[in-house]
Amino acid sequence: MSIQDIVDFSQAKTAAERYRPAADKILKGDPEQTIYNHYNSPCGQMSAGVWEGEVGQWTVNYTEHEYCEIVQGVSVLRDADGNAKTLRAGDRFVIPAGFSGTWEVLEACRKIYVVFEQKA
Repeated sequence: MSIQDIVDFSQAKTAAERYRPAADKILKGDPEQTIYNHYNSPCGQMSAGVWEGEVGQWTVNYTEHEYCEIVQGVSVLRDADGNAKTLRAGDRFVIPAGFSGTWEVLEACRKIYVVFEQKA
């Protein structure tokens, strides 16, 4: 490994992947999302990049552990019992595997993420 193997998000030329949650998961709005997955580990368990989401709400079921840093916008994460946490620029947090609930984007949102998928 050398310095050329370092992944600098500000210099990455990763292609945008645009998608929407499955129709049966969308609760409101048209939450188009864009991901720039800048890194995948050789073992396939870790990835990191930038995610952008448009206004809307959808259900989530995490099988992975995810570290997030909100860099723009406002979102609300709700658990299955309806408890809510508002997420704004500057917030840093981890969503543990097994979390279920909803993600709602109130203002177009951008986050840096690091995902770790445990092998069964």
